[in-house]
Amino acid sequence: MKSTIKTNIASKKYLVDTSAIINKKVSLLAKKGLSGIIFIPNAVIAELENLANKGQNVGFNGLEEIAKLHHFKRIKMKFIGPRPSEHQIKYAKSGEIDALIRSLAYKLRATLITSDLVQAKSAQAYNIPVQFMKVIWQKKKRFSLFKKIKFRFK
Repeated sequence: MKSTIKTNIASKKYLVDTSAIINKKVSLLAKKGLSGIIFIPNAVIAELENLANKGQNVGFNGLEEIAKLHHFKRIKMKFIGPRPSEHQIKYAKSGEIDALIRSLAYKLRATLITSDLVQAKSAQAYNIPVQFMKVIWQKKKRFSLFKKIKFRFK
């Protein structure tokens, strides 16, 4: 006889970073059955807003991805943590915002979902559970309106 154990939706905790949102990996996991609480750091929202305010589609797409997550019944979303400070924004390329996100995952004892390999390896160094979602880049085919024509001179 097969037995199944039902888990409480609140028992599984995940925290997402910007890369997982931008690459639409969280909704992909939700479609595949991810359930539990998904924590979205306010630092992630701030990064997406900044990108959108600069007119970059990736910012708008990320905000749309978060809005889409509200429709999944098996997950509950919570927005947490501080917005990044001026210092963290200034040194974002040096990993300050990533460190803020890792810190939240550590404090919450949540699994970090990321598409950023450096973030994943750093989290592992801190013994934070990680779900690394590899991004597969497809090379775009070059399209040319002109065919190569060989000329022969006699």
